Amino acid sequence: MSLNHIITIDGGAASGKSSTSRALADRLNLLHVDTGSYYRSITHALLQTGCDPENLESVKEALEKIELGYEVVGRMSQILLNGKKIGDSQIRSEEVNAAVSKFASIPIVRAKLLQYQRDHACIFEKEGFDGLVMEGRDIGSVVFPKAKMRFFLEADEATRQARRAKEGQIDSIKERDQMDSNRKSAPLKIPEGAERVDTSNMTLDEVVEHIANRVSQEI
Repeated sequence: MSLNHIITIDGGAASGKSSTSRALADRLNLLHVDTGSYYRSITHALLQTGCDPENLESVKEALEKIELGYEVVGRMSQILLNGKKIGDSQIRSEEVNAAVSKFASIPIVRAKLLQYQRDHACIFEKEGFDGLVMEGRDIGSVVFPKAKMRFFLEADEATRQARRAKEGQIDSIKERDQMDSNRKSAPLKIPEGAERVDTSNMTLDEVVEHIANRVSQEI
């Protein structure tokens, strides 16, 4: 496993993580991992079983019945739960939006996904990519804290809320950030040593160009 070819991109909701990561993957031939979609998929599956995030025993029992796999589509590694992919419309439903931070704060849920995410450091080479770009909320701090290229994207609340609305999402940016930042297990925070990038007044192309230049300097 080489940490020299891993790019971590953390940040709050609508900070630009996904758009930036996808563009970097296309530009640099990287395998793209959107860990937010992983937690959303797990959340959807748990909700389907009737799990309550306050009932840890029911969550534990449900998780034990879920086998994780992956499928590479284009440049993205998509999670499979018991051999099946959950549709994008399902994982971005209003119900999942309201529950994902609650389930993501549960240590056994995060533990379920931690090694699975780390395994992608080997998967990218197996699948023929030149590196890995992984986005989320604890990638540079917990999943790959020793990766050389770690970035934290941020933007003011108004900008992020406008981006969310443009995507057709109605979840509260402020509430989501508070829940993710205050959870005891792997909270959202700026990883020590990561480069902060304020995307409030930058275009997507400018953000991608900035990070790609930094990556080129390192590799």
